Amino acid sequence: MPDYRLYQLKISVLTPLHIGDGEELLHEYDYAIHAGRTWRINEAALLDAQQVDDPLQATVLAQPPARLLQPQDFQEGSQFFRYIIQGTPRSAAEGAQLRAQIKDPFDRPYLPGSSLKGALRTALAWHAWEQKRLSPELARLGRSPKWAAQNYEHELFGPDPNRDLLRALQVSDSQPASAERLMALNVRVLNRSGSFGSPIEVEAIRPDTVLAASLKLDLALFSEWATGRGLRLAGGRWLAELAALVNRRSQERIQQESEWFRQARNGGRPLAFYRQLASLHPGANQCLLQLGWGTGWGDKTLGARLQVDEGFMEKLIAQYGLARGRRQRGEPFPRSRRVAMAHARDQQGRHSEAPAYPLGWVLMEMAPQ
Repeated sequence: MPDYRLYQLKISVLTPLHIGDGEELLHEYDYAIHAGRTWRINEAALLDAQQVDDPLQATVLAQPPARLLQPQDFQEGSQFFRYIIQGTPRSAAEGAQLRAQIKDPFDRPYLPGSSLKGALRTALAWHAWEQKRLSPELARLGRSPKWAAQNYEHELFGPDPNRDLLRALQVSDSQPASAERLMALNVRVLNRSGSFGSPIEVEAIRPDTVLAASLKLDLALFSEWATGRGLRLAGGRWLAELAALVNRRSQERIQQESEWFRQARNGGRPLAFYRQLASLHPGANQCLLQLGWGTGWGDKTLGARLQVDEGFMEKLIAQYGLARGRRQRGEPFPRSRRVAMAHARDQQGRHSEAPAYPLGWVLMEMAPQ
């Protein structure tokens, strides 16, 4: 019997997926807008093409790079652009920000293995919490919000990195996709009342993109050999049922999110998406999963497991300063969701926008190798 199990992963993007690299791209400095698309500027090539031998021409370099471009420069394959993506940010003002998607050195977007493993870890933690019949206690939570659940995580997965269940779960980065699979996306924070926060512009991997990655289960860590050396990892059977456990958690989240959007003003289109998602029936080696930026509180490592009753939740919100803006005691938490916006113009040319769908939902298929 082999001491490991390999799976080839097929990850189909259902709604725009944004995983940022921490860079804020600026309009007219890092990108230009032309003909309904966003053109990422190759600043080095553009500046090299300028004639700056004449000192009077040096003032050319003091202006934003996009203003050095001519209409005829906007061509597929032009040396002046690193890549071109579908759609444009909402704002065309100089310096308007666009959050960059993580990419490889060749400007090709990919799904980091750490992001996928983090989402799988969350689903496993949700299941392990129930299996171990745990209940949240403020005294067991850490002082820092970032490490608040660390004590519980040690109980769920293991006391240290060497004895952590997730040591046996190894996830690769995905193969890169073409930059053509990127889109410029306008995201807003939608409150239950139907009001919106300020626009957030991001690059995102487009729906219908398929990414390939691999997953390895290191079964040797559960063998007699490992036990004889003092390594006793708990939860090996959970990894063997990974797709089913992830699906179970995702179906619960789909129902929770459906209820939230049902009660939210302007939530009709996201609600329709969640109802469609709920009607899917993934196969034995498939699972629905939400990951990346925009998943929110409900998909943190423990998330809603801490929402046992109103009194406990209010103490939690106060202790860690979780509430943003004005919030009355007893109001649902969290009270907002990040949503991708759909834009349209009527016959009079007036612009309108409405919430279209949540971010980061994928269908993952695990094919044994």
